[in-house]
Amino acid sequence: MRSLSFFFSRRWILFLVTVIALAWGAWWLGEWQFHRLDDRKEKNAIIERNEAAEPVPAAEVLSTENGVSKQNEWRRVTATGTYDVDNTIVVRYRTRDGAAGVDVVVPLVTEDGTSLIVDRGWMATENRGTRPEELPAPPSGEVTVVGWVRKDATGDSTKVNDHSTRSISAEKIAEATGNPTFRGFVDLVSEDPDPESDLKLAELPEINNGPHFFYGLQWWFFGFLALLGFVWMAVDEWRGGRKQPATAETADVDEDANA
Repeated sequence: MRSLSFFFSRRWILFLVTVIALAWGAWWLGEWQFHRLDDRKEKNAIIERNEAAEPVPAAEVLSTENGVSKQNEWRRVTATGTYDVDNTIVVRYRTRDGAAGVDVVVPLVTEDGTSLIVDRGWMATENRGTRPEELPAPPSGEVTVVGWVRKDATGDSTKVNDHSTRSISAEKIAEATGNPTFRGFVDLVSEDPDPESDLKLAELPEINNGPHFFYGLQWWFFGFLALLGFVWMAVDEWRGGRKQPATAETADVDEDANA
């Protein structure tokens, strides 16, 4: 057996530092997954609570100054007004079940002049540009809508150009239309009166915990394997390592020594 002096060699010190870094990284990634699990559970609880709640007037949940709070997302709200068809927005690159399509977004101008951005639903389209005039018209005159409250998207994808965008932001749409607008938007649940042509309405997100728990365990297991592998290799080194197989030359020497 050898002494433990090999631990102080440059090779083993670098090896130990690498294993510690890998184990720490695996631990951190596991913790991150478990934090994501906690966030997922909190979000599921909010969706379940808001799904069961009765609809309330949009002005009680939304404002023109502040964005949608986490507690109010997926809350059902109701509003009455007239659709501003001239400011219809086409939301590009929306797919369902592998089919290409667009979302149809139309501001609903309420009695006090404030617009509520309504995602009226999805329709399949060919792989080409779709103009607002090609979309199914919303009900004319006074309309009462019920919808799920959603947060505004952020980033460059929210830019509105020629009545078209890639992600919905009421703030950006308000800049394009010049009208006072509630922050956040709604995914349509129902319209009264009914439209002549129906669009496919948005669906509530799946309420489950996702894979975060098992991903967290996997990362911790990888970190444990890294430490275990280091210990195994260190013990093997301490015991002298694997003996080299005898060659023909060394076998002849052994025979001569035994003669």
